[in-house]
Amino acid sequence: MEGGATGDVACDHYHRWPEDVALMRELGLKAYRFSVAWPRILPAGRGRANPAGLDFYSRLVDGLLEAGITPFVTLFHWDLPQALQDGGGWPRRETAEAFLEYVEAVARRLGDRVGHWITHNEPWCASLLSHQVGRHAPGLRDWPAALAASHHLLLSHGWAVAVVRAFSPDARVGITLNLTPAEPASPSRDDREACRHFDGYFNRWFLDPLHGRGYPADMIADYASDGRLPAAWDAVVRPPDLRAIAEPTDFLGVNYYNREVVRSQAVPEAENQPRAVFLAPESEWTDMRWEVYPEGLYRILCRVHFDYGPRRIYVTENGASWSDGPGPGGRVADGRRLSFFKDHFRAARRAIAAGVPLEGYFVWSLLDNFEWERGYGQRFGLVWVDYETQRRLVKDSGLWYSRVIAANSAEVD
Repeated sequence: MEGGATGDVACDHYHRWPEDVALMRELGLKAYRFSVAWPRILPAGRGRANPAGLDFYSRLVDGLLEAGITPFVTLFHWDLPQALQDGGGWPRRETAEAFLEYVEAVARRLGDRVGHWITHNEPWCASLLSHQVGRHAPGLRDWPAALAASHHLLLSHGWAVAVVRAFSPDARVGITLNLTPAEPASPSRDDREACRHFDGYFNRWFLDPLHGRGYPADMIADYASDGRLPAAWDAVVRPPDLRAIAEPTDFLGVNYYNREVVRSQAVPEAENQPRAVFLAPESEWTDMRWEVYPEGLYRILCRVHFDYGPRRIYVTENGASWSDGPGPGGRVADGRRLSFFKDHFRAARRAIAAGVPLEGYFVWSLLDNFEWERGYGQRFGLVWVDYETQRRLVKDSGLWYSRVIAANSAEVD
């Protein structure tokens, strides 16, 4: 974590939620997506629930409903109880089983009032980014562990759908994936092959089993050929598992930030065909060093709709980090973020016109907050937060977003 930062206080939503809900109402928000922290509900991972944790989320849900704001609850956003990590974490099937106890505790308490549930946020991050790339906790670089973790995350999702529906029978239940459209850096065979592999690694590895296709055969072959697949893969993926993962859901959440331009390292540059350069200039990158590419949102929404056909789609995250702070008079003039959203909203509108059943769009994020890998060095919010005083200040993008909601159109000044 950059600078040794922790999320112990962050934007202090735990204590300041009434103020934050009032701000949401003032801005005109119709829905609020938030995550429940597993360690706050079951500190040991399993067993007796913590009443104070459940009470907090119950108060938050009641406050949202009183303000006319629909709660969208995400059950897992990467914060695994330490006891379960000490026992092996997501590479072990027991963690998927423990997840059901946690889901039941939350759904039993909130299911009478919450009508929209997301089982997992970005299982790619909780498995491959965390266990193979090593950039998120637990910081491993272990391919077999990463692939086992990905399976157990997906399996726990499938199991959890039925649990949520048992306590919230009229609710919509889904999962959120971070998806990235990929394109080869050149027409060369090697770049096209590298692009095929990246798409399988990042997108199809999760989309395919969720939609009843099992794990992609080409990726199983790739992973088996060089020892990345767990040696006992057949023992990891048991016969009923794929059916459980493909449990029908009511929607798919899509988190989109940027695209991937894939270059092969298989052959020396001189032996490859001439390369096309797709990446935007650095002036069009965010502070996260991500290219601004609205066309990618249109492409990934259409690809998911036409290739997989989920009943409904929500953009559950889309946003940009820029560090603009208060200027003279206290105004946060974040014009780049405003333009970012205007262009991405237009891309979403194009997708709807093409037939995509897009039913909602959540901006990331409402408040500047703690970023999992970068600490407090990145600001995604529509609302600027002074972490020392916890003062909230709506940015120009947030004021514009409020007008967008009121007009139900991105074509506002």
